[in-house]
Formats: sequence, structure tokens, C-alpha cells
Amino acid sequence: MNHLLNKQTQFVDLGLIDYQEAWDYQEKLFKETVDLKIQNRKLPTTDQNPTPNYLIFCQHPHVYTLGKSGREENLLLDQEGLGQKHATFYKINRGGDITYHGPGQIVGYPILDLDNFFTDIHQYLRLLEEAVIMTCTDYGITAGRIEGLTGVWIDGDDETKARKICALGVKASRWITMHGFAFNVNTDLNYFGNIVPCGIDDKAVTSLAQELGRPLDIKEVELKIKAHLADLFEFEWV
Repeated sequence: MNHLLNKQTQFVDLGLIDYQEAWDYQEKLFKETVDLKIQNRKLPTTDQNPTPNYLIFCQHPHVYTLGKSGREENLLLDQEGLGQKHATFYKINRGGDITYHGPGQIVGYPILDLDNFFTDIHQYLRLLEEAVIMTCTDYGITAGRIEGLTGVWIDGDDETKARKICALGVKASRWITMHGFAFNVNTDLNYFGNIVPCGIDDKAVTSLAQELGRPLDIKEVELKIKAHLADLFEFEWV
């Protein structure tokens, strides 16, 4: 652990970016932070350098990603079908099962050294969810959690109506995080029909636009969720 907590956080907006390119960028920042942390352990506390924190926002072209604990049969398309949908598929190193990313969805990748905040993955996930819940509230939508499931849900207490508006899947090593959340804003929900989302086959998926009956200004939504994350984590923007 660093001798000084560093809550300074750099916000990075990558816009619409290929999934592999964004993943490579995450891996680069993640490795740099891990290497610095290892280096610090070899130094007296007075000579250690604070580890950085990043919050990345982006959107991706149509892509399906499968987490380490996921089952490939939850992708209901073969290679030809992916081509017809202009979609790609990646097996990746986060937790969770399969999910979809696409235009109109806010994808957030916090690369944080949790030693700068709190060393509790459960709390970390709950705060990511809380930022989305608060953003939904800003638009008059009541969202929440379902016990035993990650992500943010609407009507989560009604099994016949429960629908997911935000999926979570993270990786953490040495208390450094990567991957994150996917918040459906203006997302084309038809693409979820080609998978068993997050391995859950009895619940629907929704978006802000679907719930409100109109498209949203995605940059406005980004500003709201960014502000809520800053409040919850006490980020100091740099």
C-alpha cells in the first residue's frame, strides 16, 4: 500500500472505439499500475510514488464478450451469424458470463487502485451499481438490485417484470481494477436476443430510452453518471 492515498483520477473519453483497442488500452494502464505497485514495495515508504486512477468511458461497435466463468453456448450465433449482425466476439479475462456492447451504451472502465479508496470488491461493485441507480433516479426511473445477482435492475422485486438496465463484470488483481459496467441508454436491445444475457435466461433487458419512450442525449447521461461516481468514490479529477 502507498504511504499516501491518492484519490486523483483521470477521466478518459475514448468515444466510439473498437473493443480490442479499448481492451489493449486498459491492459496497458493496468500493467503500468501493477508494475508501479510492485516497485513501490521495494522502496522505503518515503520514496514510493502514488498509484494513478483512471475512469474510462466509451462506446463499442457491436460486440459480444464472454467472461471467464461464462459458457460459450450462451452465444446463440455462429461465425456466419456474427458476420450478418456486423458483430464480433471475444473471450475476455473479467468475471461473469456473456454480454453485449454496442452504440448507444455507456461502457465504463474504472482502472483504480482500491488501496487508494477501500479494499473491498463487494463494496466496489455496489458503488458502481449505486451510480447507475442514482442516474436512473435523475430520469424518474426507480432502479435497484436483485439479491444474488450483479447489475442494476428495474422491477427487480417482480420476477415477471424484472429487467436489467446495466451489467457489471470486473477483474481485480493486487486491488487494481479493470473492465467495469455497461449501461444501456439508447442501445439496440435486439442484439441481446442473440445471447443468454449474463447467463440468465428468464429475465429481460431494457434501456433508458426503452423505459422513457424517447432517445436520450448520451453525453448528458455520461455527465450525470460521472458526477455520481465522483461523489461516491470521492474522486479528485485531474
